[in-house]
Amino acid sequence: MKSRITGFTLIEMVIVVAIIGILAAIAYPSYQDSVRKARRADLKAVLIEASQWMERFYTDNLRYDQNRAGTAVTAAGQFPGSGLTVSPKDGGVFYNISLQAVNQSSYTLQAVPTNAQSGDPCGNFTLTNAGVRNVTGSKPVAECWR
Repeated sequence: MKSRITGFTLIEMVIVVAIIGILAAIAYPSYQDSVRKARRADLKAVLIEASQWMERFYTDNLRYDQNRAGTAVTAAGQFPGSGLTVSPKDGGVFYNISLQAVNQSSYTLQAVPTNAQSGDPCGNFTLTNAGVRNVTGSKPVAECWR
């Protein structure tokens, strides 16, 4: 009696590896896009929170740029967005947020993508005191702020 040895041939293994490679090539970009969208959602929450802080500051001081004592809103201990970043629990930083074009009656919050988020097609995010939302990237504003 002759026993037959069973197993996989080299051709079968190559086919399986090729199929896994094709599936990974399709799935990975989709995964990366989902991760970028999640980071954008975190960013939008932080920008709106910073905007609410600015509105409370205005309510207390009747101006955006300084408090009643004349201390600038961007001074240490004032605007919480000074050096504010959007980062997950693992410690990576994905957006740097700053207060731009602040004066007595208006301000603009700006978020600049950094590190892994720097290739985001939405680019920089801005939010003004009037609630005007904008982006500098190639994607439409409505799609990025959705």
